[in-house]
Amino acid sequence: MKTLKIAIQKSGRLNEKSVELLKNCGLSFENYKSSLISPVSNFPLEILFLRDDDIPEYVQDGIADLGIVGENVIQETEVEVSYLQRLGFGKCSLKIAVPNNDDIQSLAGLNGKSIATTYPVILGKFLKENGIQSDIRTISGSVEISPGLGLADAICDLVSTGGTLKSNGLKPFADVMSSEAVLIGRKGSETEDLVLELIQRIQSVLRAKETKYVVLNVHRDNLAAIIALLPGVKSPSVVPLAEENWVAVHTVIPERDFWDRISQLKQAGAQGIVVMPIEKIIL
Repeated sequence: MKTLKIAIQKSGRLNEKSVELLKNCGLSFENYKSSLISPVSNFPLEILFLRDDDIPEYVQDGIADLGIVGENVIQETEVEVSYLQRLGFGKCSLKIAVPNNDDIQSLAGLNGKSIATTYPVILGKFLKENGIQSDIRTISGSVEISPGLGLADAICDLVSTGGTLKSNGLKPFADVMSSEAVLIGRKGSETEDLVLELIQRIQSVLRAKETKYVVLNVHRDNLAAIIALLPGVKSPSVVPLAEENWVAVHTVIPERDFWDRISQLKQAGAQGIVVMPIEKIIL
């Protein structure tokens, strides 16, 4: 049987979440910090631990069948790969930032200015699309110190919380792109059985993270109103209780509207509401 290879970040902001996701998929392996390859003992898969910048090209060239990497890296390396699944973690934005005392009002104000970045390809496309001519200065390392050192008038860098910008006297000025971790595959891999099985496992874990399992008690007179609020995966399960005319309702609720839905259920007559996490949901 063929053994798949998946490349993930060796260290950095996506490593921990990538390892957690794969382990939640039921894959058994050791996260060897000093090794480039870790075999999975219960699935035909090997995990390659690489620099994030190298992952897209490894997948494109077929050295790895799959990879987990940020969209920003994919766009910057301009590789030909298949997007298989957005993973919902590692979310950030690539932004242009300027010094706090800069009075720039619009993108046109960037004309003739220098911008330091580690993403010259993405920034170049963004500026061209907006008709801006700036001097792009490619820098590796701490881009945010460039204006303070007089190396550039502005920067273009990844921003998660904005704390690094503030500490360096910078303010976000324009959004270039949003990014999150993505499962990518070499072209054609999306039709292979092993790849499809792994994607199914990943999707089941992601669906579980987005929902809560809820059990509640309700009088039959209020059951119709409760069911109307609880579509569930297909429809809620209703189980009779020992007390006459009372039932227990089992269902799932999307995480995004959990608290609003709970309030609505209580108003509709729900009692004894129990909420539990879900490990996996397989449709």
